[in-house]
Amino acid sequence: MSTVSPISLDHIVSAAPDQVSSDLGGEAVILNVKTGTYYGLNDVGAFIWGQIQQPRTVAALRDALLAEYEVDITQCERDLISLLTDLASHSLIEVRDVATTNVPAPAQS
Repeated sequence: MSTVSPISLDHIVSAAPDQVSSDLGGEAVILNVKTGTYYGLNDVGAFIWGQIQQPRTVAALRDALLAEYEVDITQCERDLISLLTDLASHSLIEVRDVATTNVPAPAQS
């Protein structure tokens, strides 16, 4: 496992390329191809995993969770960041700063 810098709502996260995953009836199992380690996710974790198959900000993930589940925003943020930190420590996701990523600017009206 690697040391992970603190993850904030402004970071962009996505599934790492060196993994394979499978849906198991609403839950997910992920294999880190480099280490041969399996990682299991419950239904909420599997929902998050599905969302990060494309790069997303942590704030966008939080908003998707709030729309999908009845959960307090503070608890949601705390649990989301905890899960993402754990996934990052197992090299299952990539975490990038918005400032260093090519993210399209919002459309001007």
